[in-house]
Amino acid sequence: MIASRRAHPSLRATAVIVAALAVAVLASSCSGSSGGTSSSSSGGILRLGTHAPLESMNPFVSQSTLAYDSFINIYPYLVQYNLNTKEIEPEFATSWTDSANHRVWTFHTRAGAKWSDGTPLTANDAAWTLQTILKYKNGPTAQDISNVVDMVSATATSPTTLVVRYSGTVANVLSSLSSLPILPEHIWKQYAVGNGAKLRTFANLPSGSTPVVSGGPFIFTKYVSGQIALFKRNPDWYGPRPKIAGFGYQYFADSDAEVEALKSGQIDAALGDPSLQATSIGSLKAAGFNIVNVEATSFQDIIINTVPTMVAHRELLNPKVREAIEYATDRATITRVAYLGYAQPGGSIVPPASGSWSDPSVKGLPFNLAKANQLLNAAGYKMGSNGIRVADGHPMAYTFLISTDNGGAGIRSGQIMVTDFKRIGIKLTLSVVGDTQLNSDLYGNHYRNYQLAMWGWDAYIDPDYILSVLTCTQRNNLSDSGYCNPQYDKLFNEQASASDVAKRRQIVYQMQQIVAADRPYLVLVYVNVLEGWSKKWCGILTSPDGFANYFSKDPFEQIHQCAST
Repeated sequence: MIASRRAHPSLRATAVIVAALAVAVLASSCSGSSGGTSSSSSGGILRLGTHAPLESMNPFVSQSTLAYDSFINIYPYLVQYNLNTKEIEPEFATSWTDSANHRVWTFHTRAGAKWSDGTPLTANDAAWTLQTILKYKNGPTAQDISNVVDMVSATATSPTTLVVRYSGTVANVLSSLSSLPILPEHIWKQYAVGNGAKLRTFANLPSGSTPVVSGGPFIFTKYVSGQIALFKRNPDWYGPRPKIAGFGYQYFADSDAEVEALKSGQIDAALGDPSLQATSIGSLKAAGFNIVNVEATSFQDIIINTVPTMVAHRELLNPKVREAIEYATDRATITRVAYLGYAQPGGSIVPPASGSWSDPSVKGLPFNLAKANQLLNAAGYKMGSNGIRVADGHPMAYTFLISTDNGGAGIRSGQIMVTDFKRIGIKLTLSVVGDTQLNSDLYGNHYRNYQLAMWGWDAYIDPDYILSVLTCTQRNNLSDSGYCNPQYDKLFNEQASASDVAKRRQIVYQMQQIVAADRPYLVLVYVNVLEGWSKKWCGILTSPDGFANYFSKDPFEQIHQCAST
């Protein structure tokens, strides 16, 4: 998984394009396609706009969402998600079984598959990839360590049989493997030597006329940093033949520039980062473009400091204060005004777009200022003459940190909260900061100083990752609230080893209920994926992460030009 929150604004801001060059290179590099056919007769070139960064195409280094969206199109994966059912389905592995004790998994892989340079693509490549991650998991491949928990070995017993052994029962074996691209051993093994440091320095980019060796439906042919990334159809792909001849990403400094490029016909779709701003949708609709609007597995949350050693404003440790804060948070107005209706009021840390893993009974408290005031009065926090309550001799006045990742909608949300919180005697002062500063403010001096913040998470489909964020072991790592609850941790370990899906789901529901009651996070809204598309394109399949995604190859295999164009 991509162990980070979604955006990297410092990189995004440098993604300035040279439009004329991008269009020219895109046309020349992708005009040829598989089977000797022209791009027009084989479906043409799909031109995608984005302002997401692609800072590295090395799977052991990159944390870019767009890089993972690209990996799934150029590399085999043992399994992938079905975007309709949210269940795991075959990809390079055609079938699999696990042993009675759930510790030995056997995968049967595609026969006769080839890498794009003609080298046989076999179960040996999958075994080598997994063994390399295991060998260097405490060093160069540490980024993938969460996907190989309790994995002991991976062995190819034949060119089409992979056996993966675990030291214990792991509940999310398949979802973890769906996150790991299979790399060509004959290309990468030269870097897996010594301490493995070279695994992280290999650029994995096209060089001149030499593309990246691919085993997916497309071949990565050209890359110009901050401008374009180009992909052509792979004639040796073992799966369904894509209907398009190729595609390219074109980079824009911001959403506004991307939207204007779509309107001018420079690109076929504006994907955003990965979503467009809600404020852009009205003008695109008026201009006659199709709008993709789907529920996402990402959410925006309010973070409340829950660390017992916090220095000031220790009243935030009082459960009744956190409950009052939630009652004073008007999710419905924030959804309507800040997100223009392109979101859903939040509740659980496992979003509804994750499918059956989300507990439908976990909903946010209704907006009720009278109830919030009642709770604060009962807790003894008296209103001062200036309209601000007093707690332990100090005013209930908090700095409210807001990540630049939350964009204009996040700032508007904060402004709504400032007005509403004033009515319950709490003063909020907004401070909009970038990721680097926000991390410093949250984690500095072991969480001792900050009060409230707003940020967001990619929760994915399987709940294991987002649930792990709030475990005690993630203090000073992923856990930005500093939350720690031994009961929650016990349940996390139980769900992680639950082989029965129904039992695991029940445990996951309990964990969601605990977080909702303890309130280290208030899930503010589930933000929709928003994209603008030219009406020339049909068969658009989107995921909870948008059209370009790291869940499934299906969208790029199905997209095609509409018959009328």
